[in-house]
Amino acid sequence: MTYLTLSITLIFVVIPLLLSKTFNLGLEKDTIIAAIRSIIQLLAVGYVLQFVFDAEHIIYILLMIALMITAATHNAQRKGASIKGIIWKLVVTFIFIELLTQGILLGLDITPATAQYIIPISGMVIGNSMVLAILFLNRFTSEITNQQDETELILSLGGTPKQAIHRQLVTSIKASTIPTIESQKTIGLVQLPGMMSGQIIAGADPVQAVMFQLLILFLLLTTAVVTSILLGYLSYPTLFNDRMQFLDDHLEAEN
Repeated sequence: MTYLTLSITLIFVVIPLLLSKTFNLGLEKDTIIAAIRSIIQLLAVGYVLQFVFDAEHIIYILLMIALMITAATHNAQRKGASIKGIIWKLVVTFIFIELLTQGILLGLDITPATAQYIIPISGMVIGNSMVLAILFLNRFTSEITNQQDETELILSLGGTPKQAIHRQLVTSIKASTIPTIESQKTIGLVQLPGMMSGQIIAGADPVQAVMFQLLILFLLLTTAVVTSILLGYLSYPTLFNDRMQFLDDHLEAEN
């Protein structure tokens, strides 16, 4: 694809702009900003990745992963700003997910230890983990706000913080992982995943493309569940003080 061909594809940006203007949706500004940012960010990343792939040095790979984790943390922490220490909790979660997935992939020699494999897979794993973290934090903060009376009742009856927050925690974990699980049930029937489609367009054997896509799907399934559980169990203790009393500072922040 040339830059001329790419410029022609801007018609797919013009269409929603015209529709937004016609139906007074007010999406013009956000659409333009999204399009400009995606062009700048992806082209910049493309050139950076080309340099990293050519250099094939562990330092550059680690720097790219660190950049991904930093960006993911910055984006996700806003949804959990009311939870004490949410930034380090997110960082620990993303690092753990990265070490777990890459440890299995490289340790069992499933994928080569090269930048060409490590960086794209890390991007998909960390990006998915970020989305799951946002979904979890959004639901969890809502649950603890809405169920404050129930939480305090359980504590007053002698329950532990874990018992008092258990239902909200489990509900939030389930709610955040459902989209990933449900989408995998219809994969290949309703949609052809991006990685698989990209490989096929590039001329790869469809069966090989399917095998790589299944690898990614299984990775994302682990990412979804581990992210929600780990982030949940790192977060809930900070909702209580040393005397096992429920702190409602986050409620004030939310309101």
